[in-house]
Amino acid sequence: MDPVKVMFAGWSGRPAPCYHENVQYERLSRDHFAVAAGLLGPLALAAILVPFRAHFPNTDAALAMLLVVVAVAAAGNRLAGYLAAVSTAVWFDFFLTRPYETFTINRQTDIETTVLLLVIGVAVTELAVWGRREHAAASRRAGYLDGISGTVAAVAAGEPAADLIDQVAGQLTRVLSLRSCRWQYGVAGLGHPARLMHDGRVRAGDRVWAAETGGLPADTETELLVENGGLLQGRFLLTPRPDSRPTREQLLVAIALAEQVGAALGSGHPARR
Repeated sequence: MDPVKVMFAGWSGRPAPCYHENVQYERLSRDHFAVAAGLLGPLALAAILVPFRAHFPNTDAALAMLLVVVAVAAAGNRLAGYLAAVSTAVWFDFFLTRPYETFTINRQTDIETTVLLLVIGVAVTELAVWGRREHAAASRRAGYLDGISGTVAAVAAGEPAADLIDQVAGQLTRVLSLRSCRWQYGVAGLGHPARLMHDGRVRAGDRVWAAETGGLPADTETELLVENGGLLQGRFLLTPRPDSRPTREQLLVAIALAEQVGAALGSGHPARR
């Protein structure tokens, strides 16, 4: 299951895994493997081609080695892709261009081929990184939509208010990478917290807080008001983790979740202006 979509599994009654740690561990393992492949893959292939280097043009060998760069770059790790490009150019020069087993190149065409290996390797890496980033963004948005849709379905099904609040509090904790999220009925501004506005901005006192770069304010809680028809129903109080850097998209998802709670509470609890 996509780790982004797992974030919203908690509302359905299944225990939500601690996905941040799992995703981080998997990413580190994949990155370490990609870096190792970028360093050693071109060397291994060049060594395999050595017995046959006198029987085919070294441009054919260059194309074969470029496949290693493409395979490594597909992991979407920029460092691994760059290492693969450099390693490919180095070992192509050392093993497959005359004079062999030296880093000297005598022919102009061999110099051009080596440079092209390096340039194409870097270009392929950048394309792969961009593609993986776009895929991750699309997957993340799909997960957010699934979470909001699930909350809408819970509201429509008449889930008990307490259960719905607990579910949304868990979703907010995961979406915004919070340390804690707690609910209070019918109050706003108590304790002078920062506030997540309905346009996605965060206000702390008289100034707008740059949540995407600095995270939510660490010295105070941030309140997310829940309203229905302009009437206050309550608030979620958000306490961030030190490494939390919610994007504007994530903040807007949090607001959408709070709006569903407001819709559910509008007729079930006394509202305050």
